[in-house]
Amino acid sequence: MTSTLANVMGLPEAGAYTDPQRNGLTAQDLLDGLIEHLLYSLGRRVQKADRHDLYMALSYAVRDRLMTRYLAGTEAIDAHPRRIVAYLSAEFLIGPQLGNNLLMLGIQQEAAEALRQFGIDDIEEILDVEEEPGLGNGGLGRLAACFLESLATLEVPATGYGIRYEFGIFDQIIRDGRQVEITDKWLKGGWPWEIVQPGKSCVVGFGGRTESYRDQNGAYRVRWIPAEHAIGVPHDVPVLGY
Repeated sequence: MTSTLANVMGLPEAGAYTDPQRNGLTAQDLLDGLIEHLLYSLGRRVQKADRHDLYMALSYAVRDRLMTRYLAGTEAIDAHPRRIVAYLSAEFLIGPQLGNNLLMLGIQQEAAEALRQFGIDDIEEILDVEEEPGLGNGGLGRLAACFLESLATLEVPATGYGIRYEFGIFDQIIRDGRQVEITDKWLKGGWPWEIVQPGKSCVVGFGGRTESYRDQNGAYRVRWIPAEHAIGVPHDVPVLGY
């Protein structure tokens, strides 16, 4: 499966995305968005919301603010066409996104204030709920992620192309006094930062062989005959600059 990380260029001066429930940055705006997603995205009653529910709802509310800026950015690119950077990497170690995006938007205090309405006095209780995205292993993936954030900060249009790994490299636990590696099921609780694009799915070949042939003009050609195929479904993850 593929993962596309698109950078955000910021709202144009006359941007049309002005719905405060979708892009307002005050504590009340975030609280309204959080409650909306609790009710209509997660199907949770406010009184019954646990920490995971609050993490998901707040993440969706923050993602709304990313998407309004992303859509405005794509409009700006369309209005002033330019070359776009395509960054290809097997890994994008982007790290937990909620705390990072709150920082990029400058709304950590506003988010903390909104969460206090649910009896959460320390925002770290919610930030700690997020699983580390299992999209990389080390330096290569972190460097690729930093490049995307830098490009977004500099307002350089860019898209990162990588692999959406279902499982990360591994988790570690201590069992009977010994270190044991277990499967990193980082997607088990859902990941609210991606936008699935099933309409852009494509067939991906694996393995197989090549064979030579002559085309209709008698020219020598070689074609690839894959041994198996999979359906690649793109997943977009907006990356916000500072």
